[in-house]
Amino acid sequence: MSLVKKKNWYLDYLLIIVGTGLMALAINSVFDATGLVTGGFSGIAILVKYWTGEIIDGGVPLWLTNITLNIPLFFLGWRIKGFSFVKKALVGEISLSTWLAIQPVWNIAGDDLLLAAVYGGVILGIGIGMVFLGQGTTGGTDMMAALIQKYMRHYSIAQIMQFIDGLIVIVGMYVFGIQRALYAIIAVYLVTKVSDSLIEGLKFSKQTFIITEKPDEVARVIMEDLDRGATGICGKGMYSGQEKTIIFCVVNKKEIVKLKELVDDIDPNAFVIVSDAREVHGEGFIEKN
Repeated sequence: MSLVKKKNWYLDYLLIIVGTGLMALAINSVFDATGLVTGGFSGIAILVKYWTGEIIDGGVPLWLTNITLNIPLFFLGWRIKGFSFVKKALVGEISLSTWLAIQPVWNIAGDDLLLAAVYGGVILGIGIGMVFLGQGTTGGTDMMAALIQKYMRHYSIAQIMQFIDGLIVIVGMYVFGIQRALYAIIAVYLVTKVSDSLIEGLKFSKQTFIITEKPDEVARVIMEDLDRGATGICGKGMYSGQEKTIIFCVVNKKEIVKLKELVDDIDPNAFVIVSDAREVHGEGFIEKN
């Protein structure tokens, strides 16, 4: 194993540990404290804690319910899909349950449900994003959905997850009231947006198609001033019938403004078409190990 791969291996585990710590912070100190059920096994854990509050002082701890629900799921996943299917989720689940057990509880948002939905959604979204960037999961409803999808191929994993989480939120509505359920929906939306932005934001680039009468000059400044590669694509103007060379290149978000300025300086009449490139593998972007 090379030094780079070892470094990435440790970085993955660091991301999972820190990410699950943030997830536990959101679950313990925001959602549980305000009665917001946002789906997932953490949502079930909050409901179980509430239901058992009169039987056990303080109710069943969140970490205990979380790990109890995941244990049979992990064994089932191991049996159906093999150990490789569960090994990454195992680290995330142990880390999350440990954080839930040892982390102090602060009522971050107080009694303000809007602040709870916003703070909890952002914190949980960042935590989930970090776990996914570390190539891990925490088991829960995403693993359950993957196992169910094996026998219900006409549904996607995302659709099954949405159905399961939706049921949990509905139960939370009957337990804590419709107002909290509506705020929980806000939190769920923020969790999705923040986690997606974190995952895509670190890999986000811009791809450009430049239609110009001076392709050689434009390509040269891209390669010399931006230190980026450029590819010439043969094209034809359907109105003019002229053969043209279209310059294609990919730059990061910070470079796109500079690129447009350089093109404008060379050819003010050039067409510059910019679109998002969700992920770019290669030199200068995401290096291949």
